[in-house]
Amino acid sequence: MAENVYECLFLLDPNHYARDPAGTGKLVDQLIEDAGGKVLVSRLWNEQRLAYPIEGHRKGTYWLAYFEMSGDGVSQLNRACQIHDTVLRQLVLKVDPRLVETLVAHAKGEAVPELEAGAGEGESEVAAQMEESTQSEPVAEETEATASPEVTGT
Repeated sequence: MAENVYECLFLLDPNHYARDPAGTGKLVDQLIEDAGGKVLVSRLWNEQRLAYPIEGHRKGTYWLAYFEMSGDGVSQLNRACQIHDTVLRQLVLKVDPRLVETLVAHAKGEAVPELEAGAGEGESEVAAQMEESTQSEPVAEETEATASPEVTGT
């Protein structure tokens, strides 16, 4: 089966992360590898207050991971996360193959790879057209004062 690249944002128990930051990263990597995946990037994203309490926690640790895995492994990963006490929530998304290099480089903190010559020509034309349209004068909209009155029958 073909390997796809996935992005997963884990919401982890902040107490577990505070006790063992290195172990938390290894835990996430281990969950992915046990489900048959290969970790490309795994890093702390943020630690912040939650909008609402989840399992009694008012704060959460967000962990971002990019990994290669077959489609069958995603359900195994989701099940393993539901069973594990440290993972409060998780969201797995399939990454478009055209975006993989850029997203992984950004997550690693590296420079984003440049577009190949000729690959971005259509994009630059669209950007130029958008810029021209924003620089043109706005069209005056008809207001109630200038609008023609409606004629009603008596």
